[in-house]
Amino acid sequence: MLLCLRDVTKTYAGTETPVLRGVSLDLDRGGMLALTGESGSGKSTLLHLIGGLDTADRGVVAVDGTDLTPLDDAGRAALRRGTVGVIFQQFNLIPSLTVAANIAFQARLAGRQDAARDRMLAERLGLSDHLHKYPEQLSGGQQQRVAIARTLAPQPALVLADEPTGNLDEGTADTVMALLRDLVAETGAGLILVTHSERLAAMLPSRLHLRAGVLA
Repeated sequence: MLLCLRDVTKTYAGTETPVLRGVSLDLDRGGMLALTGESGSGKSTLLHLIGGLDTADRGVVAVDGTDLTPLDDAGRAALRRGTVGVIFQQFNLIPSLTVAANIAFQARLAGRQDAARDRMLAERLGLSDHLHKYPEQLSGGQQQRVAIARTLAPQPALVLADEPTGNLDEGTADTVMALLRDLVAETGAGLILVTHSERLAAMLPSRLHLRAGVLA
């Protein structure tokens, strides 16, 4: 079992209604899951709890055998460096680094930088001719490919993708999503995709729907 959630609840300060209400789910190693739901249903919150970007009020969140509940900020950061990779909609590239340096950044932090793997990812994602460029010199689709390469370079056990193609046109989104799915599958990692798109959700073998903080 790669991911285990049991009775996870989250309420934000200043609100009375929980964002998540007793969510439980399992994901096996190599499993791929699309998480859909309306805005405000709790999708991103759930992803942030799994990635250690936030903490649950109650329940168990365990990733690769590690219970996130007792971890401090440093422990959760270490988890994201080596075990969990997160791809954001806004790319979050480092503007002062070249494409090559951005791709290598996360793997270097994790102590897993492999130049040959970086080159392979760049080639598969169509970035080989752009390694010397800076993020501002790239299109949105190219920037998202760099973000994917950076996340996959350390070979995380679990990849979390929060609306990763939300800023891209439909054709580019389909291409980028197919590349992400195939590259994750080749490593045997798990994948959870948060998306509003029924089209993109259909590209993965499993789907769960969040409605008002409850899985349906």
